[in-house]
Order: sequence, then C-alpha cells, then structure tokens
Amino acid sequence: MSERSCIVTRNSSATGDMIRFCVGPDHMLVPDLRGNLPGRGAWVTTSRAVLEEAIRRNAFARSLKQDVRIAPDLPAQVEHLLRKAALAALSLARRGGGVVTGALKVEQAVRAGKTVMVLHAKEAAEDGKRKIAQAAFAAQKQGHTPVTVLNLFSGDELQVAFGGNNVIHVALNNTVAANGFIMKLQRLLAYCGKDETKGHEKTAEAVKETE
Repeated sequence: MSERSCIVTRNSSATGDMIRFCVGPDHMLVPDLRGNLPGRGAWVTTSRAVLEEAIRRNAFARSLKQDVRIAPDLPAQVEHLLRKAALAALSLARRGGGVVTGALKVEQAVRAGKTVMVLHAKEAAEDGKRKIAQAAFAAQKQGHTPVTVLNLFSGDELQVAFGGNNVIHVALNNTVAANGFIMKLQRLLAYCGKDETKGHEKTAEAVKETE
C-alpha cells in the first residue's frame, strides 16, 4: 500500500490510515474517503483533531495551491461518512454470514468462543449487556480470544444496516466479511480518537465498553 504525508503532522503513513481531500468545481473542499476522485489531493491523518488543526492553519489552501471553501461542519461531515461506510460494511458482513443478532444468540456465540466483537445499540438495556459480558468472561477463562465490546451505534443506525430489522445486540464472528467491517470501524474510531479495536486487547476481568 502506498504512503502519503500528512499536511499537518508531516508524518508519512499508508493511505488507508489517512483521509484524502480534493477541491470540487465550486472550490469547495471535498472529503475523498476512497481516495480516487480526480485532481490534486491533500492527505490528513485519520483524526478529527488533526483535521480541525489543518482547517485552523489554512493548510489545505497551501497544500492544494489554490483558494478553497471549507464547510463549517466539515469535521462532522467526515465522521458521518466514516460511520456510513462502517455501517455499509456491517451490512455486507450480515449478508456474508459473519454476524449473529439477538441477545440470546449473541450470548451463546460469545460463550462458544466464536465471537471477536460485540456491538450493543446505545439504547441496549444494562441487563442484556451484563449477561453478554458474563459470557465473554466465561469464554476467555476457557482460553478463547477476548471479545471487544462497543456501544457506538444507535438502534436506528443498526436497523438500517440490518435491512430495517430491529437490532440491539450484534456478535461478529471471525470471518472475512466481519474483518472487513472491523477495518472500517477502526478507521472511524481512529478519527474519533478511540482505538479500542486494535489487537482486540481485552481482559476477562475488565471488558471495556466504548460510549
């Protein structure tokens, strides 16, 4: 994978760890998450804080060598696009058979050691989350891989990803389709300043949850 230099930090990273921006016909700065829009591009580390710093320093105009218009809510737009990309990847994982839904089925999958990640809707009841956490504790005690637990998406967002079905608890199994979602999720968490999915570093004694 090729590398690019961040216009703020000047650090070089793989393009998958950065976000490309280019200029549209109306001189409006456009986030190019796929990195394939035509024209000169400026690359920024996948971090909301770094993007905000680039805007503050007027770094895009200098890098792109032209005046640019920047929407006042650009950092929020980028987060929305990253969330949308992650949910689209979750939908693909669902169609690929890489996920289990429903509190009981999720608990069973976790206890059997089949799960690498659990998603709880933000509205999920504490009792359901507690039972699944206990299953994760038991699975890790049996030598299974620790489970990453996240409360990142709302029930409405998960409903869109699952074709209109009401979903509160989701277990992702160790499949290619699920791994594709996890990669998108890591990008979103990096942008928001969270990296809890990297390495799936969890202990049975403290199953972390990200709000």
